[in-house]
Formats: sequence, structure tokens, C-alpha cells
Amino acid sequence: MANHTSRQGPPGPITLAVDIGGSGVKMMLLDPKGKPLSDRLREPTPAPATPAAMLAVMAEMKGKLLAFDRVSVGFPGVVKRGHTLTAHNLDSAWQGFALEGALETKWKKPVRVCNDAAVQGFGAIQKTGVELVLTFGTGLGSSLFTKGQLCPGLELAHHPWRKGKTYEDYLGHEALKKYGNKRWSRLVKKAIEQTSSLFNWDYLYIGGGNAEHIDFKLPDTVKIVSNEDGLLGGVALWDHDF
Repeated sequence: MANHTSRQGPPGPITLAVDIGGSGVKMMLLDPKGKPLSDRLREPTPAPATPAAMLAVMAEMKGKLLAFDRVSVGFPGVVKRGHTLTAHNLDSAWQGFALEGALETKWKKPVRVCNDAAVQGFGAIQKTGVELVLTFGTGLGSSLFTKGQLCPGLELAHHPWRKGKTYEDYLGHEALKKYGNKRWSRLVKKAIEQTSSLFNWDYLYIGGGNAEHIDFKLPDTVKIVSNEDGLLGGVALWDHDF
């Protein structure tokens, strides 16, 4: 689909939602209510995953979509004031990178950047009580909400958990390959129990490409959510200040 400078569609701002991941970059247009207006595009994450390489892939993908009014980006790391502070599964050049400003300069549109698990959470939560989101992909993503409000800055992945290793050491994609599905699933079960004791969450939402490998019955308060929520939550970024 070719890019256009004008569009016809529902009134209100059209959001270009971008989900940057360790293995893939996804992109979709959303209407003002967060409903899809396009197919979901996906391209492999470049290697090395430097800011310049990533921006080039995103620009190419953007050219295949219709016009939009604003941009929401989910990024796999800590984000503060539009800067990416950590990116353990990308490239070290992302540390302190002004992603929000770079995109606004290149694309001439307002941009908001947030942690990818937080964006997925906005697309999944019920906005009641304490709600935790964990995403099992290349690494481990996490976000915490109270009555629909994001608690920014949570980075559970690199917090020490067991035997001097972190949550991501046991629950990331490399751990799944190392331990195998059965043991990895047992570790996921322990993480659910541990985070319940730590945060006293009312609901837990599990996303990410490796969620499908969980081999045990989840409690009623735990739900596996679609990876598409990582894009659909993009509209909610414009209703909150971080």
C-alpha cells in the first residue's frame, strides 16, 4: 500500500503505533478509539540493532501505510522523557538516545515513547485494582498499573531473583532454549507466585511470543493477552503523562 499525504476515515487523530522488539518491529494504524485501521506490518529487527538501523527500518515500514496524525512507540527498555535509558536486547547506542525527538524531527509529527510492556498493558488492562503485565519475548517486559494509572520506571527483568541471577536470566528467550519448555514453565509459575507476593496484584496479564510455551493451567486472575495489544495500547499514551 502506497503512502498518501491525505486520508479519508473516521474523525479524530489517527495514530501510527510502533512496537519495537528484540526480534521484530511491528507497525499499525489505529483510529481514535484504538481500533485497527490497517494490517499489522512486521519486519525483522536489524542486526546490529542500532538507532540508525532501526529508524531506517521504521521509515521503510511507514512508507507502506496511509497518512497519520501522531506516533506512539513501545520500546523494550526504560524510557524517561522520550529518552531510551536501557536496551539490553538491542544495542548499547540506545542508552540515552532521544528517540521521541529524533522521530518528531524526521517525521514532522508529535511522538510519544513508552516502555513496550506498558503500551501492551494499556491495551489489555481492565483499569481496576492493581494490575501487572509480564511479557515473555526476547527478554522479559513488565509494567504495573493501579486503577489504570501506570507506575512508570518498573524494570523487573534485571532485578535479582534466584541464585544471583535476574528474572530475565531465567525467563527470557535464551533461558527457554537453555532449560527447555518444562523447566522454563515451572520457573514462570514461580515468578507468578513471587510477583503476587511482591505486588499483591489483582490481575496479571501475560504477553509476548513465548507465552504460548506455558504448559500449566493459569489461575483465574491470570490471562494471556494478544501480542497485538502491544500496538492497540498506543492510543492510550495520549491520555497520560509520564
